[in-house]
Amino acid sequence: MKIVLSFLLATLIGATTLAASLSIEGTYQGKNLYVQNPMDDDGFGYCATKVTVNGDIMPGGTNMGAFEIDFANFNIAIGEPVFIVIEHNDGCKPKILNPEVLLPRSTFVVTNIGVSAAGKLTWQTTGEQGKLPYIIEQYRWNKWVTVGEVQGKGTSGANSYEFSVTPHSGENTVRVVQIDHSGSKRTSKEVKFTSTIPVVAKTPVKVKEVISFSANGQPVETRYEIYDAYGNIVKKGVGSSVNCQNLLSGAYYINFDNVNEKFIKN
Repeated sequence: MKIVLSFLLATLIGATTLAASLSIEGTYQGKNLYVQNPMDDDGFGYCATKVTVNGDIMPGGTNMGAFEIDFANFNIAIGEPVFIVIEHNDGCKPKILNPEVLLPRSTFVVTNIGVSAAGKLTWQTTGEQGKLPYIIEQYRWNKWVTVGEVQGKGTSGANSYEFSVTPHSGENTVRVVQIDHSGSKRTSKEVKFTSTIPVVAKTPVKVKEVISFSANGQPVETRYEIYDAYGNIVKKGVGSSVNCQNLLSGAYYINFDNVNEKFIKN
């Protein structure tokens, strides 16, 4: 009896080592997955043995050189998360031909967007299909500058968001954008507000160690960027001063508040 039990145990252990699995997860976007299914290593069948979607077994089997995972068989709505497991024999591996169809796409529709004089940006959306971050952009220095990020909820119903923008003096323009796996940028409309922040001044003209920012004679924090003469960014941040001791002597360009200037580092 011990010999028989030992033989069965060895057989079961050997069987488990001959199986493997391939998994993929994402968000259902209305398109099916296609799988290339090579022959088994012994040449007597196909590699994949079973497919489950969110724990449910795919009907129809996998005994073919290629097959489709049809999400209509599982009553999954667009925007719902999916987790697929393809069990297969060891020594071979199926290939998912279009995994990108499970990546979230930017499909949001802004139903309302506004911003207060203090810079509190609020927006409401519908039609999201998967979680993607909202990037908040502020137009300054003749370009769109990323100033923050809010994670999208990814649900198709009504969603609400808010973000506090750091204003610069004068008129401010902001918007929200999303970038999905396609690389294209989807943007909201622009909204504007005029801040009460006074105009920021930079001192000194010729910089030796530190650049200071002030308004009405008092230190004030502002967002800044410093570029060298070749257009390479060397410093950026938010503050009332910038330590420039490690900058080499020469000409530089600085963006701060809503202006840009040239300065000389001695």
